[in-house]
Amino acid sequence: MCRTRVLVFFCSAWLACSLAAAQCSRAIKVPLAPIGLSVTINETNIGGVYPELLRSLGGSCSFDFQVVPRARMEALFESGQADLLIPASRSPRRDEFGVFVPLIQARATLISLNSERPPLRSVQDLLAQRDLRVALVRGFDYGSVYQTMIQELRQQGRLSLEVDALSVARMLDAGMADVTVMAPSILTGTLVTESRVRHLLGRLRIEPIEDFPWSDSGVYLSKRALNEADRAALTALFERAGRSGVTWRSFQQHYPASSLDGSIRPRRSGAPGDPASP
Repeated sequence: MCRTRVLVFFCSAWLACSLAAAQCSRAIKVPLAPIGLSVTINETNIGGVYPELLRSLGGSCSFDFQVVPRARMEALFESGQADLLIPASRSPRRDEFGVFVPLIQARATLISLNSERPPLRSVQDLLAQRDLRVALVRGFDYGSVYQTMIQELRQQGRLSLEVDALSVARMLDAGMADVTVMAPSILTGTLVTESRVRHLLGRLRIEPIEDFPWSDSGVYLSKRALNEADRAALTALFERAGRSGVTWRSFQQHYPASSLDGSIRPRRSGAPGDPASP
């Protein structure tokens, strides 16, 4: 862990020096919502992987954080009232509103509490098991298959859309939902930080399903809110951050190692010396 923190420190220092030429004409507006250990919010204290990454980028760009629900983040971004959407998986809908810069690779999985239920291997398997109630986080988007799944579950009357991962965890704990779909690190990070659901640690059943392969996750830069020069400066900042591997190392610093398995990994095009992707 000490070695990881030293690596994160030197990577952050390197980024601050090498990106000093990046210029932004104004403070960059960034809405944030709690998401495991990736974004933590304790009253006025905003921390976690991504806020710390933004602060480390520095240069001549400053970031103005606004705490909102996850679905509100999407609405602000789509309406041009937010400059960034972070963290974000790439999706066709989001491509309409922003320019995507990858930082890591992530994978959504099916998550439930331990049981003797037969395994599910696809979205179709989940749709066919009509007795299973599904809770998802409003505003999460893992692509077109995920969006189609939401529509089908809604039509079947089996879907609950919740404000955040904590609400989903509490529904699983209370027996009000049977399964969810998200990156395991999100739910595990929530369990670590929230005493009300911490007892669920060690009880999660994580099932990778074929419809959600590994994909890039990172940041969207608004096509509407940002002028061309600011978008170019931010693109340079995030592209170098993605290549450096500093985001992956920050995940290693914040999360228990086991919670990243099958959930988060470094990009295959990362800088030399990054751990090999599985």
